[in-house]
Amino acid sequence: MFKICVFAGTTEGRRLVGYLEGSNAEVTACAATEYGGELLSREGNIRVRTGRMDEAEMERFLREAGFDLVIDATHPYALEATVNISAACENAGVRYERLCRDASSLPEEAAILPDAESAAEFLSRTEGNVLLTTGSKELSAFASVPGFAERFYARVLPMEDSLRLCREAGLAPSHVIAMQGPFSKELNAALLRSLGAAYLVTKESGRAGGFIEKAEAARETGAKLVLIGRPQIGSGGLSFAETARLLGEEFGIARRPKVSVVGIGAGSEEMLTAASRQAIRGADCVIGAKRMLGLSRPGQAVFQTVSPTETAELIAAHPEYARFAVLLSGDVGFYSGAKKLLPLLRDCDVSVLPGISSLSYLCAKAGVSYENVKTVSLHGRNAAILPTVRRNGLVFALVGGENGAGALIGTLAQNGLGNAEVIVGERLSYPDEKLTRGRAAELAGTVFDPLSAVLIMNENTESAAAGLPDGAFTRSGSDKPLVPMTKSEVRAVVLSKLRLTPDSVCWDIGSGTGSVSVEMALAAPEGRVYAVEMKPDAARLTEMNAEAFGLTNVSVTEGAAPQALTGLPSPTHVFIGGSSGALRETVGLVLERNPHARIVAAAVSLETVSELTALSREMGFDETETVCLNVARARRIGGYSLMTGQNPVYVFTMQKKGEG
Repeated sequence: MFKICVFAGTTEGRRLVGYLEGSNAEVTACAATEYGGELLSREGNIRVRTGRMDEAEMERFLREAGFDLVIDATHPYALEATVNISAACENAGVRYERLCRDASSLPEEAAILPDAESAAEFLSRTEGNVLLTTGSKELSAFASVPGFAERFYARVLPMEDSLRLCREAGLAPSHVIAMQGPFSKELNAALLRSLGAAYLVTKESGRAGGFIEKAEAARETGAKLVLIGRPQIGSGGLSFAETARLLGEEFGIARRPKVSVVGIGAGSEEMLTAASRQAIRGADCVIGAKRMLGLSRPGQAVFQTVSPTETAELIAAHPEYARFAVLLSGDVGFYSGAKKLLPLLRDCDVSVLPGISSLSYLCAKAGVSYENVKTVSLHGRNAAILPTVRRNGLVFALVGGENGAGALIGTLAQNGLGNAEVIVGERLSYPDEKLTRGRAAELAGTVFDPLSAVLIMNENTESAAAGLPDGAFTRSGSDKPLVPMTKSEVRAVVLSKLRLTPDSVCWDIGSGTGSVSVEMALAAPEGRVYAVEMKPDAARLTEMNAEAFGLTNVSVTEGAAPQALTGLPSPTHVFIGGSSGALRETVGLVLERNPHARIVAAAVSLETVSELTALSREMGFDETETVCLNVARARRIGGYSLMTGQNPVYVFTMQKKGEG
């Protein structure tokens, strides 16, 4: 087992110790103070040593322990500590590496000075209150500034040594702010305003040291930033990523990242569960959409993306981070990116933390029970919402894009559902949350926030049974002959044999009027129907009938099979109502695209029946079935009702074993 010593007096040092926790290394973490030691992990392979050492004591300690590697992760301004550690390692013959904090870009308006003494001299020529955030050890350098006790306020750690140094420098308790960071920009700004500070004195301590938050607060409040530059120590060092890579390549220390996939609920921090809040605060790196990254804390690395693939790649590309929090909107099991992300994280230790979904939140606000709700997502999806609303009394819809809720309500109002009651929840859980309730016809034309969800209550639901009345379909223009149509009784049998699922990808080959296409689209509202028809007039009728039913999940291709099928997505279900003499080639193409597609074909002529019978035997189907439908309809002749027989229709069902 390798023996590693980490001088861990900084955020990076504590993070590195956490990174080494549970590894195949014996780790000693050194802190100068008891307080610093309390912040370090003490799990398993981690031993903590506290107390200051001079160079001779360090050398003796390193020799006796027999370390393989020493990592100096002390503060970038702790010049004396770094010099002593480096010299002690050289004398003891132990490998030394310096973990350097990443530098921040420096504001152009800042006064940049080489040391505390120069900063004090600069401030001697100014007037106005000063907030010192450079630590208690630097106070003596500023004590000589005229009016020090009245002008200066020091923010220091809440430790006895720090408070003692403040007293020795001559600061009254009312001029001492004893607080432990990290500090947000908002807290820094509030402190500057409350003190009436004209100057903020700080060190370039990097993101981990809260420098960015201090610089932004100074800019916001108009305080002048007085910056003490970093001392130059040797020839530089390693970043955290480079340190992690060195530990992996040379010492075989490879860590499985801990990834928390966090559902943040409706969006506000107040709606987070306690477990989710803890996972976010404990993460080294936070990944999510822009609006979600506001939940991160100062010092954390953040990456903006909503792509599952990019998220997995970011985690793999940053071995320096031991703990990740991936933020997803709503609940991780409700139309969430978690579905695609989780299979990509096989090399990570993953915990999934659910959030309060917008569905449960909106229903609670509206006083509506959601036990019978039908859920639909229109956010980046092309679902057929109208059939869903017509067939369900309560529908919840996630919407996306600019005024997605307004577009949905307009669609309802324009397609015979204007009387449906609608509840729109805008910016749920945020301070400017708003609920709007009314009939679709009344709310049509209203503009809503892009971050909205919608409840739709329809009292006049329709049956979901297949076999719509034939009169529901347009069959020709006024001066055109009737286009052939699969009759309602046959459609009902065809749909039952197809066994469609809500997300089926369907081909309707020889669509005619589109009656089967419409029934397919109604049965698969989350799927897609591709209607293929070689006759231009019939293709247009298919489009007209799909539009009449408000179906957005039907696409029509004009052309003959099998050529017109080549550019379509692979089907799960296929209905063949006509193939123009290319039946064998058409079935062959279907099986080439998906060997397990479920095929249902209708035949009227004996020649087509004969060909389908041969195909069902020759092409290796595991399931075949042939049904002959003989339908007779009553009609009035004089004072009597007589049954008139229709042409017999043969329905063939064919499928190979396996999933389509």
